[in-house]
Amino acid sequence: MLGIGLALAPLGAFLAVSEKFELLPVLLGFIVLLWVSGFDIIYALQDEEFDHQNKLHSVPSLLGKQKALWVSNFLHLLCAVLLLYTAYLGDFGGWYWAGAFIFVGLLIYQHRLVSYDDLSKVNLAFFTTNGVASVIFAAFVLLELFV
Repeated sequence: MLGIGLALAPLGAFLAVSEKFELLPVLLGFIVLLWVSGFDIIYALQDEEFDHQNKLHSVPSLLGKQKALWVSNFLHLLCAVLLLYTAYLGDFGGWYWAGAFIFVGLLIYQHRLVSYDDLSKVNLAFFTTNGVASVIFAAFVLLELFV
């Protein structure tokens, strides 16, 4: 649900400013949806037992930690593919591509930090890596747009 809510932001902002509907903002919305959903699953791994005991239907409680990480990996893979496709479709230049590759690299790093049997680095993966990834990507997009 968090991913859906945040995914609507780029689309809504574009519609509000441009008053027209285009594919690129829809793709950006899907990128946000996949990114947030993937990292939210990683964060939810910590609550898998509690969720299962209390009949909460989180991805980790339904699938277990290992399969939940597979789902997160898949969502982030789709996110990366769409991010790079958006660069191609939008005919973006080097700044966007560099930011996209750094972002994807940080997604990969995030997944290397966490395993189903070692959740000790979830906060580093969730808070730090995602915070750094979003700020870096935003900076590169701004460079693309204004330099």
